[in-house]
Amino acid sequence: MNDEMNVLTEAIPQTEMESTEILDQVSEGEAQTAFSQTDSEMESTEALTSEDDAEGAEEVPILQTDSESANIPAEEAPKARSRRSRKSQSEESASGGETAKPAAPRRRRAKAKPTAVSIDGQLSVETEADKARDALLDLVESMKTKRILTGTIQGVERPTDNPTRSLAVLYHGDFKIMIPAEEAVEIPEDLRGRSKEEVLHYTLTKRLGAEVDYIVKGIDGEAGIAVASRLEAMAARRRSYYFGTDRDGNNLLYEGVCAEARVVSVIRAGIFVDLFGLETYIPLRELSYQRMLDASAVYQPGQRILVKILRIDRSDREHIRVAASIKQAGENPYEKALRRYSVGNRYVGTVSMVDTTGVFVALDGGIDCLCSYPKRGRPPRGARVTIRILGINHETNRIWGAITHVATPR
Repeated sequence: MNDEMNVLTEAIPQTEMESTEILDQVSEGEAQTAFSQTDSEMESTEALTSEDDAEGAEEVPILQTDSESANIPAEEAPKARSRRSRKSQSEESASGGETAKPAAPRRRRAKAKPTAVSIDGQLSVETEADKARDALLDLVESMKTKRILTGTIQGVERPTDNPTRSLAVLYHGDFKIMIPAEEAVEIPEDLRGRSKEEVLHYTLTKRLGAEVDYIVKGIDGEAGIAVASRLEAMAARRRSYYFGTDRDGNNLLYEGVCAEARVVSVIRAGIFVDLFGLETYIPLRELSYQRMLDASAVYQPGQRILVKILRIDRSDREHIRVAASIKQAGENPYEKALRRYSVGNRYVGTVSMVDTTGVFVALDGGIDCLCSYPKRGRPPRGARVTIRILGINHETNRIWGAITHVATPR
C-alpha cells in the first residue's frame, strides 16, 4: 500500500519521464533481441558456408607428371589432387572457359520454429506476454495522448497510512488502476453535516460495479500500478458530445434524441446514469410506465440502458443540466394494451403496489389498474387477484376497477 501511495503522490510530475523510460525499455529490449538474432544468424550462415565448401569440393582426375607425383607422399596424394582440382576450376572460370563447373546450390537457412502452430498461417490468439505488452502500451498511450479508457470499479480501498482517503480500484490487464475519490466523483454542494471524506467514500462505494471512463496520469511499471482520473475523462466526453456538431452544424445531442447511458448508482427512489460524461438522476416515475417501489429491484450499476433526452441546458459550459427518461425512450404500452380490456368485464392480475391511493394491479400488457381497497382486507404485494374494470380513459391512459377476488396463497 505504501508503494501505491508513492505512485499517487509522484504520478503527475513524473508523467513524461516515466513514459519515456518505459518506451526506452521496450525499444532496448527489442534492439537486444534483434542483435541476438543477428549474431545467431551470422553463426548459422558461416556454418552453412563451410558445409557448402566441403560438399562442392568433388574430386576431379588431373594428369600429373612423374616428377610431381614422385614428390608427393602416398597418403597425401588424394588431398593434393583435390586442391589442384579446385585451383584448376577457379582458373578456368576466371579465364571464361566453358568447362568451369557451376557452384553447388546454397542451402536455405532454417527459420526459427514458432511458439505455437496457427490455423491459417497467422497466429491470432494472444499469449500472456502479448496481453501484458498491449496493456502497458494502452496505459502509456492514454497518459501521453489523453486517450480515454473504460473499466469497471472493482473495489474501494483506504490506505493504511491515510485511512480517511478513498481510492477506486480498477484493473487493466495485470495493472491495478487507482483513482482517488476526488478524481472519481464530484463532491455535492450540500454535505448535510458530514465531512468531505465521508461523503466521497459513500458516493464512491455506491458506484461499485459501475462502468466508468478514465485517463491515465502516471504509471509504475515495476509495481504494476497506474493512477488515473475519471473527472478528466468525463470532461473530455462532455466537450465532444454536448458541444460537438455533425457535418451540418447540428449538435450531436439534442432534446428528443435517444441515447445510450450507463447506470452508475442505484437508490430506492431512482437511478444515476452516466450520459456521455454527465451524471444525471432519473426518478422512479420516469423509469417505467408501471408502478415501481424500488429501483434496485430492476436496475444495478454496470447496466447499459436506452434513455430519451428531454431537456438540455448548455448555458453554463462547466455545469450542463440534462433531464432524461427511460420509459419515454420506448413505446407507451397503454395505447396498445388498453384495447384488450373493456368496461364491466373481469380480468386477472398481480398486485404490484399498495399505497394510500389504493391497490395497483398489474395486468397483461404492462399496464396497472388502480383499485380501491377491498372490504375483506388489503391484499399483499404479489398476490393474484381478479378485478372488474369500472372505467377507461384513453386520453390520459388511465384504467381503474375493483378487486372481486383474492387468490389464497398455498
